[in-house]
Amino acid sequence: MQPYQEMTGEELLREKKVLEAEYRRYQQRGLQLDMSRGKPSQEQLDLSMGMMDVLTSDMDLACDDGTDCRNYGVLDGIEEAKVLLGDMIECNPDNILIYGNSSLNIMYDTISHSMTHGVMGNTPWCRLDRVKFLCPVPGYDRHFAITEYFGIEMINVPMLPTGPDMDMVEELVAGDEAIKGIWCVPKYSNPQGITYSDGTVRRFARLRPAAKDFRIYWDNAYSVHHLYDIDQDHLIEILKECKRAGNPDLAYKFCSTSKISFPGSGVAAVAASPNNLEDFRRAMKIQTIGHDKVNQLRHVRFFGDIHGITEHMRKHADSLRPKFEMITDTFERELKELAVGSWYTPKGGYFITYETLPGCAKAVVNKARKAGVVLTPAGAPFPYGKDPQDSVIRIAPSYPGLEDLTLATQIFVVCVKLVSIEKILESRQNS
Repeated sequence: MQPYQEMTGEELLREKKVLEAEYRRYQQRGLQLDMSRGKPSQEQLDLSMGMMDVLTSDMDLACDDGTDCRNYGVLDGIEEAKVLLGDMIECNPDNILIYGNSSLNIMYDTISHSMTHGVMGNTPWCRLDRVKFLCPVPGYDRHFAITEYFGIEMINVPMLPTGPDMDMVEELVAGDEAIKGIWCVPKYSNPQGITYSDGTVRRFARLRPAAKDFRIYWDNAYSVHHLYDIDQDHLIEILKECKRAGNPDLAYKFCSTSKISFPGSGVAAVAASPNNLEDFRRAMKIQTIGHDKVNQLRHVRFFGDIHGITEHMRKHADSLRPKFEMITDTFERELKELAVGSWYTPKGGYFITYETLPGCAKAVVNKARKAGVVLTPAGAPFPYGKDPQDSVIRIAPSYPGLEDLTLATQIFVVCVKLVSIEKILESRQNS
């Protein structure tokens, strides 16, 4: 194969004719294949079914300190759960608050509280003329949905192989008091699978924001979601770096077991400095008397400790790894030499990002949908759903079975080839 850009118009038209015939055959099969969201598969959910058996009606549901998990109280979460999640995200249990089942819910509540009551005594954001947030792109669409919901202006920051463009981040936060935060998925990022370099994390910890209430929203969603036992990315711990840099209050660190146990019934937490935690508690003690301690105890007894989580995540990796490798191997075999896009091969997380030629992503997604493959909408990994280059497509390999995923990937490849040829022919015609 040779790059499409090097082919003559006649060669491209011949290739296009062959691809269109293949595409029609896929359309005629009436397929329904979903690669739109990063949901665990049934096989992955089944890994945690033993959690349903660790608590029974004849068991003692008391914690080590005697707390009865069936009753009211324990605002912060039970100590055993703090230890378990603290080990998972490399934080002292004393710096953790346990919430309900969703870290996204904690992030929403944190933004909402900042809007109505401010951050640690600062002016509530709703009283300010403008509030802005930095958004590394491509990024997590649900993060952007939160800030858009509250009318917060979002500013794109390009992602580099080392993480967000820190030259840009440093300049923006130092020069604009209206910038109140930045969204981050620092390990196996959504959607690219990039892990922030040590230098990037240290530069984050040493930011000097103009706004006293600026916070880094460090969504460490994939802290233990490796695909390989040995070849793993390492992320240095942000809260320790912030403390070392004299900025102990700069970051909030969020986590959950949503893609470890059950997405709808996991345990979520935030880790932060004592000052920030006290700010969280002021709202928390009005909002609730305590979150689901029985579920916290269930997780502790099922996993036991961090070693139990590590072994459990190896089983998840065994399910996910063949899917990731199949997709990247297919891209290497079918698309690399054609020079019609690029991708990053992650070592963990839940997504693969394909970057098409500029102006092709929406067309690829639409063409795939007409052949029975549902992808995340083009533009979703950007604030307001607007990809300036119309080139980024997020692929979620986890939910379909390997056979269906292989078929969906083949259809995706055909769509990329077809749209790329059409784009090249169109550009030559217009030049």
